[in-house]
Amino acid sequence: MMASKKIRSLRELYQDDPQRADALLFGRVPHGDRRGFLRGAGLAAMGATLGAAIPFHRFMPSGLIPVALAETTEEFVLEGKDGLIVLNDRPINAETPAHLLDDDVTPTARHFVRNNGIVPDNTSAEGWKLVIDGEVERPLELTIEDLKSQFEVVEYALQLECGGNGRAGFNPPAKGNQWTLGAIGNSKWTGVRLKDVLEKAGVKPSAVYTGHFGADTHLSGDPDKQALSRGMPIEKALDPYNLIAFQQNGQDLHPLNGAPLRLVVPGWPGSCSQKWLTRIWVRDRKHDGSKMEVPSYSVPAYPVAPGTDVPEADFVTIHSMPVKSMITSPQSGETLEPGQKSLALRGHAWAGDAGITKVEISNDFGATWSEATLKPLMNPYSWVTFESEVSFPTHGYYEIWARATDENGIAQPFAAPWNPKGYLNNAMHRIAVMVPRA
Repeated sequence: MMASKKIRSLRELYQDDPQRADALLFGRVPHGDRRGFLRGAGLAAMGATLGAAIPFHRFMPSGLIPVALAETTEEFVLEGKDGLIVLNDRPINAETPAHLLDDDVTPTARHFVRNNGIVPDNTSAEGWKLVIDGEVERPLELTIEDLKSQFEVVEYALQLECGGNGRAGFNPPAKGNQWTLGAIGNSKWTGVRLKDVLEKAGVKPSAVYTGHFGADTHLSGDPDKQALSRGMPIEKALDPYNLIAFQQNGQDLHPLNGAPLRLVVPGWPGSCSQKWLTRIWVRDRKHDGSKMEVPSYSVPAYPVAPGTDVPEADFVTIHSMPVKSMITSPQSGETLEPGQKSLALRGHAWAGDAGITKVEISNDFGATWSEATLKPLMNPYSWVTFESEVSFPTHGYYEIWARATDENGIAQPFAAPWNPKGYLNNAMHRIAVMVPRA
């Protein structure tokens, strides 16, 4: 029997060696070395992790990893995270199953993690500095206390989504983390408006783009290489809903989500929302930092057939994310009680820079649609929650489909156009429901 449901946290497994736990927890161990870390766990730790004794342990070859552990290392629990599925451990990348995203405001423990480099050793707010320089009249160097005292502190519910969310749905497969649906969150972020800080610095007419820098380090350990340094056009940078954030859901940021300071740029790929933020460089040209180069966070400028080799000159940088929705309740695979003929449906919809005008539901493979009820929007750039009641005429297998439409009249497709890097998959979400005989 597989032990995927019995995998314990790294803290428990390595309770006698916290440095070992921290190293794997924060992605400081090469992927290939995970087995070595597991070998360091004694017999008792292995048995506890499996949830059972190992009767024939005396026959185990030296260094053998039980297959149940070898096949489920991605199930390790991230400290301070609840139920996330780890896609990669170097760097740490983890998504949230759809049914765990049911809250209107995403709890910090259920917010996805997308890292490109190694988490800084020091994520304390004490002594942290943010530099604003480049095409500004008055370069600034600000502590977190300076931000709190010199600018209005605001809190917004803001949707943040990885550009590769949904990559697992493309065929032929695209390289990269195989996100399904859960690289999305809608937490409440507290901080100051990026616009206010830039205006205090005095943005020059020559300003075209921002460049963002963080304290994370490149996977190679080379201090001259950047793990990630992306930016955005100055027009987007001056949107009043972009935040320099120091809190998530009323608490200090989680280390894996950018403590102690990060950008939150809602509606655009999450890579624009630099974590462990140390510098914003206002530039007179498009930023050329790490992951700004084609094909990173770029798609073909025209539709292409699946598997097409697209010339680099034909890519464009992703800006606003597309319209999308997710069913969060019930969980896919739900079986109704005998005699039950309907169920309550719930989920969320969002659309990058645009608003949502409607969400439609189908239980007959798209032959007919009914409109769901939309709850009031918390603020611009928050996702909107939808609710509906779905009825079933008879027993059998059903699929429930959700389709959102944005304020520009653009609706989700059944299948999203393929692109080489697997970005922007906004295909309709579908869940399975079984209705038994009464």
